[in-house]
Amino acid sequence: MKFAITSKGDKKSEELKATIKQYLIDFKLTYDEEEPDLVISVGGDGTFLEAFHTYIDRLDKTAFIGIHTGHLGFYADWVPDEVEKLIIEIAKNPFQVVEYPLLEVTICPKGSGQVDHFLALNECSIKTAEGSVVLDVEIKGEHFETFRGDGLCISTPSGSTAYNKALGGGIIHPSLESIQITEMASINNRVFRTIGSPLILPKHHACDFRPIYDKSFLITIDHITKNYSNVEKIECKVAEEKIRFARFRSFPFWKRVHDSFVSDER
Repeated sequence: MKFAITSKGDKKSEELKATIKQYLIDFKLTYDEEEPDLVISVGGDGTFLEAFHTYIDRLDKTAFIGIHTGHLGFYADWVPDEVEKLIIEIAKNPFQVVEYPLLEVTICPKGSGQVDHFLALNECSIKTAEGSVVLDVEIKGEHFETFRGDGLCISTPSGSTAYNKALGGGIIHPSLESIQITEMASINNRVFRTIGSPLILPKHHACDFRPIYDKSFLITIDHITKNYSNVEKIECKVAEEKIRFARFRSFPFWKRVHDSFVSDER
């Protein structure tokens, strides 16, 4: 099996990376940063997102596993004290693949400009530095509402525990192929009105966001932010691609949520 390791870059993560790499090579596994079967992320959730985007063109061939070197991370199944056990598992046992849905984002310019396509593991957010975000929201090609406010967050089920949760969105189990649209400080008064609640869309319901005014938008895909002007529409839907997690032991989603956000201390 071929493997690669990404690291947060701090001393602890780099030491763990070196240890894991050497032991797995000693077990006759091949280190290959170009075409790995398994990518081991050592760091935090940010490191995991970087690993995902680094190998985004190999999602059907590469599986991911996380080791957290700080506090418990949502995408990390393992902690540093378990590294020796993990090395043996990787070297000796086949892993189970668990797939989670992704978000596909298409940014279409007015005229004949370049259409940009992205995949997000967590979310896409739409903001602007020029006053309020004003967008016509279409679901399955039908006008749903006109949004006015600070912005919108469109999240995956696994990303529903990230920025979406901080905005008051619901937590969705990744077995549900869906996306969630959550408002950021929407304007609601006698003149302007939005639904005011997060929307959960199934796989066959695409959502288009059409700017009403010519503004530049700050569009963030996971940890990557880009500035776009002259936008015709932003289309969001459940992607055909999925991320593949390598599991060597059971780690149920709700336990992951509990361990990340709920304390057992009385």
